[in-house]
Amino acid sequence: MNSLAATAHAPDAAVLRRPWRAVLCLLMALSLFAGLGLRAPAPPDEPRFVLAAKAMVDTGQWLIPHRGSEIYAEKPPVFMWLQAAAHTVVGSWDVAFLLPSLLAALLTLWMTYRIGRMLWTPRIGFYAALAVFATLQFGLMAKRAQIDMVLVAMTTAAMWGLLKHLLAGPSRAALFWGAAAAGVGTVTKGVGFLPLLVLIPWAVLRLRNRVAPLPGGPWQWLLVPAGVATGLAVWLLPLGIAVLQPHGAELDAYVREILFRQTATRYVGAWHHIQPAWYYLQVILTLWLPGCLLLPKLLPAWTRRLSRGDVRYALLLGWVVLTLVFFSASPGKREVYIFPALPLLCIAAAPLLPGLLRQRFARTVLIGFNLVLGIASLVLATAILTHANWIEPKLIGRDLDAAAIQAIGGWAAALGAALLALAAVLRARRPGLLAVLTMVCVWTAYGFGFMPALDNSASAKQVMHKVFATIGPYGELGLVDFKEQNYLQARGRATDFGYKQPWDVQWHRARAWAADYPGRRWILVTDRALGRCVDRTQAITVGQANRNTWMLVPSAALISPCEDKISWVEADE
Repeated sequence: MNSLAATAHAPDAAVLRRPWRAVLCLLMALSLFAGLGLRAPAPPDEPRFVLAAKAMVDTGQWLIPHRGSEIYAEKPPVFMWLQAAAHTVVGSWDVAFLLPSLLAALLTLWMTYRIGRMLWTPRIGFYAALAVFATLQFGLMAKRAQIDMVLVAMTTAAMWGLLKHLLAGPSRAALFWGAAAAGVGTVTKGVGFLPLLVLIPWAVLRLRNRVAPLPGGPWQWLLVPAGVATGLAVWLLPLGIAVLQPHGAELDAYVREILFRQTATRYVGAWHHIQPAWYYLQVILTLWLPGCLLLPKLLPAWTRRLSRGDVRYALLLGWVVLTLVFFSASPGKREVYIFPALPLLCIAAAPLLPGLLRQRFARTVLIGFNLVLGIASLVLATAILTHANWIEPKLIGRDLDAAAIQAIGGWAAALGAALLALAAVLRARRPGLLAVLTMVCVWTAYGFGFMPALDNSASAKQVMHKVFATIGPYGELGLVDFKEQNYLQARGRATDFGYKQPWDVQWHRARAWAADYPGRRWILVTDRALGRCVDRTQAITVGQANRNTWMLVPSAALISPCEDKISWVEADE
């Protein structure tokens, strides 16, 4: 297994020389940006963030995010600030809402490269960045407007600063700015403090005299809380100033919700996404493909390097393990929670990749991944284009028109053909390059083909177009049991009655609202929340989107007097 330590003359080494390195970087960047501006925000999280960011731009009130008429206190506003700022630059929400994630993805790759270069060599840094890019979860998060990609960028930047001080230092400036990045990460999403956990394995090694004391004495560690406080001040300083000034009850409710219920309470007593302790093993084996296929070889190689006392692996892998333990300890789990560990795991794998990619095992599993993905794409294309019986249930609830279905089938066929062509050209000679180019093809097809084809249904454009065609230019629309994408696509022509209110409360408010102008007011509602106080013969089905059937109810269809008692479950965040 000594070949795992090789760092030169690997099968893919030629592609890492200039100008091929620049070409590969360009292809990766283009595939990530592919489709920018070709789709609108889609569930689960994108529409609510854009609603909040749009409200900030429209009202000039940036401190407290709003989702329609209610405050949105599930996440800090930093990500929404980035979207709103992007809109002020580009002027289009269809472009602006994705820009923070895309730029954060590029920053993550850059910081991954810098950590690998700092700890080993520029070549190893480049291998680490390629490994991150060639992982399914990275591309999915880069091309979705979710907070997690920005969090990962801040986490990786924080780890660069901390590791530079601990392993390549002392560098007090890097220590301060690394801690500041952790602070910014914390006000982006509450778990942004996790990079600071790397100090635990370093302290253990220091107690065992495995690392030398850093020059400068104990006072230098005060830079950590100072840096974190600087990062936290990005949000908490203006929030604190607002709290100290005369304010209304809404601000107090916002502070209680976001600083207490959505942080410690959500971690210790999670009420959503309850999963077993082993849940993240499933995430690693699926969303971290194809790199996770190499773990049978990487795990023993890491063990040997740890036994030799290599501090670099001890800190990188120690932090990854602590992160996994932290998230596994909470009953609430989502696949994105462990995403911050991915770049650091790839950095730990990077020095071993040149030798590993020369082995038959690595060539077999990486080529196999490409072939399975390519063949699956062709099978999907064939099923869609020939209207196979087994594919029809998969399309139910999406209200896709024939053109969209044909587009999905065509792009699946093109993707499958491209992947199999790559396998035929590169074969076993360059498995690493094959993995990277496979993902270039996947994210190009995803951005230019699949997501635009799904856009009319996923973003609720199609349903909302039918709604406004029905109620006419002077009709007014109320929303009961609404989804954020419906509100967003209403483009200012809708009234809501509370997103988190029970359905009977929403209906009570909606009936009073409709009674003021009964001739021109309509209510859009899901069929599950229609209730018994509506004359269903007058309700109009306007289509399906996001696996919901949407009904348009004219004011005349409301039965009065009537009391709705409808079962209701709190909206999942």
